[in-house]
Amino acid sequence: MNDKKIKNKKLTLSEIKALVFDILKKQGCNEENANALARTIAKAEEDGAVSHGLFRLPGYVASLQSGKVNGQASPKIEYVSPVILKCDANNGFASTAHEYSLPMLAKAAKKNGISVLSIKGCFHFAALWPETEYLAKQNLVGFACTAFKPSVAPAGAKEAFFGTNPISMAWPRSNNDPVVFDMATATMAKGEVMIAARDGHYLPDGVGLGENGEPSNDPKEILKGVLLPFGGYKGSAISMMVELFAAGLTGDVFSYEAQENDNNDGGPPSGGEFIMALNPEIIAGSNWEKHCDDFFQKLLSIDGVRLPGSRRHKNRLGDQYRSINEELLLKVKSFL
Repeated sequence: MNDKKIKNKKLTLSEIKALVFDILKKQGCNEENANALARTIAKAEEDGAVSHGLFRLPGYVASLQSGKVNGQASPKIEYVSPVILKCDANNGFASTAHEYSLPMLAKAAKKNGISVLSIKGCFHFAALWPETEYLAKQNLVGFACTAFKPSVAPAGAKEAFFGTNPISMAWPRSNNDPVVFDMATATMAKGEVMIAARDGHYLPDGVGLGENGEPSNDPKEILKGVLLPFGGYKGSAISMMVELFAAGLTGDVFSYEAQENDNNDGGPPSGGEFIMALNPEIIAGSNWEKHCDDFFQKLLSIDGVRLPGSRRHKNRLGDQYRSINEELLLKVKSFL
């Protein structure tokens, strides 16, 4: 592929957040919804996850312009039992639903040892680690997963059926950043493939198939074809698990149903999210922190090992400037 010259512009995180807020307000969000999503996008840029930051904003705007998403959403929370919560996102962005429901989920888990949350009717287009890391900072173990529209072929197939179906887990650590992973069950998140296509980069072997069903390293061809699950049958099974947790357990749509119901405006489809919080103080007992910290120290003593999430946490310690693709910046500013 061609070595495309990439031009970037430096913005502070405060400028990014303010820009997103102003755009979302202009495009039909009230202050509450605009603030929630602006915080989510700014967090992604802060952590260096450019595929889930400003890069997603045109899709968010498209879903507002088409009328698919309710920019005035006010989520409703129902306690089915002391440990089971249901959130009706009111056809709004997932970020707003999280700000309503996560504190209630954490409170229930702290009291009862475990709590689960199903979110229905939300539009999730962001990373998953903000919600699990929130729980870890409450000294809870967090787990989350969500499905999407089909873009991944099950193992052995050449036709898309699963979404990229990410999962995230966060583990709390005293006086340390939590251990957090957030990963697509595809070999690569679709947003990363889209950025590679934009910037003119080839991808490693095994990421996906082209339109002809043959393996390809060209991200543009893979976007016409399908992504593959990581680890073959193993990743495919985990992707199926996500479908069942995020749709079967929440009562919301599977990926193929999300595709059937979506207007294909370029934004996220409506779907569900499953989130679980566990309290290790109740489940494991008072020695859990030292026991687990000994485990992490043993792991880190192995040469070459770093804990999941450490790179994102390190990014937060740098300056507040982030490099933003100039073409993307011009595009998002056109929404003002």
